[in-house]
Amino acid sequence: MIFTQEHEELRRTVRNFVDKEINPHVDQWEKEGRFPIHDIFKKAGELGLLGISKPEKFGGMGLDYSYSIVAAEEFGTIHCGGIPMAIGVQTDMCTPALARFGSDELREEFLRPAIAGEMVGCIGVSEVGAGSDVAGMKTTARKEGSDYVINGSKMWITNSPSADFICLLANTSDDKPHVNKSLIMVPMNTPGISLSAHLDKLGMRSSETAQVFFDNVRVPQRYRIGHEGAGFMMQMLQFQEERMFGAANILKGLEHCVDVTIDYCKERRTFGNPLIENQVIHFRMAELMTEIESLRALVYQAVELYVSGKDVTRLASMAKLKAGRLGREVTDACLQYWGGMGFMWDNHVSRAYRDTRLVSIGGGADEIMLGIICKLMGILPGKKKG
Repeated sequence: MIFTQEHEELRRTVRNFVDKEINPHVDQWEKEGRFPIHDIFKKAGELGLLGISKPEKFGGMGLDYSYSIVAAEEFGTIHCGGIPMAIGVQTDMCTPALARFGSDELREEFLRPAIAGEMVGCIGVSEVGAGSDVAGMKTTARKEGSDYVINGSKMWITNSPSADFICLLANTSDDKPHVNKSLIMVPMNTPGISLSAHLDKLGMRSSETAQVFFDNVRVPQRYRIGHEGAGFMMQMLQFQEERMFGAANILKGLEHCVDVTIDYCKERRTFGNPLIENQVIHFRMAELMTEIESLRALVYQAVELYVSGKDVTRLASMAKLKAGRLGREVTDACLQYWGGMGFMWDNHVSRAYRDTRLVSIGGGADEIMLGIICKLMGILPGKKKG
């Protein structure tokens, strides 16, 4: 992928924003279990960072997705995983279908303020009994007059405690699982919506996460995105952007882990010599950096094809799979070379160790990615006839 001067200017804008507005406060926000999401999103919106590839008609920059992936990569310089994940929910998880398929009225009501950072969004897909198995979700939205009445619950919903709206995937008919779902924009202050206490997570500590309950929640049918029954297809398309964002976003964080580990191993001496002089360590650092560059090449290839209008389900799934596994490999290897210091909670590498573990679970587990790849390779075994 060839980057222009405009790409590099965007990269500098994101990096300056991160260095000035976010990284100085990350340690405090990690301890508090939340960050001032409305304030940060408003500042990001004023810089245009929440609508880079969204339509200019609704306040976006109207640029192609290569610019969004540059921003995603630079948001990876944030010294934790929770805040860039929250930003990614806003830009690449709860708004792509709205931007592409929503009515002008719906985009004016929800997309424009999301791009401006005036509204915080979340995406409602996962349930207690249906995480990666999207087809198995149970939340329903039944028609009553000109409204939908929603009942059910969603689990592990990032941003939900502070969100102004949720892009909700719900069953709108009793048809087959892949054609009975619709995406519906639901204001979070609608009567009948309640939330659990904040979920106490292993990592992503500064990201607010909760379970969301819907008890006879009534919204107008005009809040549906596109045609009824098209929700599963739209969500699969949203997953493409989510997975490319996630893979791009992890790159610079992993590089940071390697860099700070090299610095530590230069300073730390054992048996009279710096740790870095052990061949097993400096060779391992070279191997890890090579793997990170390989992932970057895969992400860039997927983005190039996506920008040209191609279906990148296969490559996006591969990038997501590789990102999750490489995140575990890099952080585990680096933590080992920190010794006892690596086992301390506030070490940046131990934080990355906890945060990156989610990449192999959220947005489709590794096993789901493997299934998708096998299916597109034509080697997924068919179901046996009973």
